Amino acid sequence: MAKRRPLSRPPKAPTNAPSSPKMPRSETERLRPPTRVPPAQQQPQHRSTYFEAVALYERGLETLQRHAYQEAAELFESVLRQYPEEKELHERVRLYLNICQRQAAPRVAAPQTIDERLYAATLAINGGQYDQAIGHLRLVRDEDPDNDHALYMLAVAHAQRNEPAEAVAHLERAIALNPENRALARTDPDLEPLRGDEAFRAALEAPPSPPRPSLKRPLKTRSAR
Repeated sequence: MAKRRPLSRPPKAPTNAPSSPKMPRSETERLRPPTRVPPAQQQPQHRSTYFEAVALYERGLETLQRHAYQEAAELFESVLRQYPEEKELHERVRLYLNICQRQAAPRVAAPQTIDERLYAATLAINGGQYDQAIGHLRLVRDEDPDNDHALYMLAVAHAQRNEPAEAVAHLERAIALNPENRALARTDPDLEPLRGDEAFRAALEAPPSPPRPSLKRPLKTRSAR
């Protein structure tokens, strides 16, 4: 049997074969993409007046903390007036300025007497603040239950709040105390929401007139002689 010939191996590359040429370092660095260096973050450039405006604003805050509201308001207004270009600061300035103005506004003392409460209730009804008016009038009613003026105004306030049952109840009581309120209610535009209410129409009807006394003189009995 014939022997197999060993497979021939590929010839080895000569040890002295020239290697791939190396690029000079400078040439390699030239072909490499340049590394991006992030730009330095630029600090915002403030106007020279910015620091002056901030100093005035901080003075206003210190004054506000002392509860000197009027003085603080003047300082905040000065920031808005003297430094109109500092728009970013204006938003905070206006916030604290509103607080100062609310605190510095004179507060109206709560009415104490019946006349003061009736007057306050009248103003509230004219301004459409019916809840506030009812609050004043209930205090009057509690102190003076027979005050027909307060009861009539309660009828008006409840009528404007579309509460006919409460309105008619107070009106009936006001008319019972003072019949002149019946004629007033017939033409009062503030009671217009009640015009279709049957109980309201019944309250406005005049009561039957009392029977007139007889004009005949009573017979005199003769005295016994």
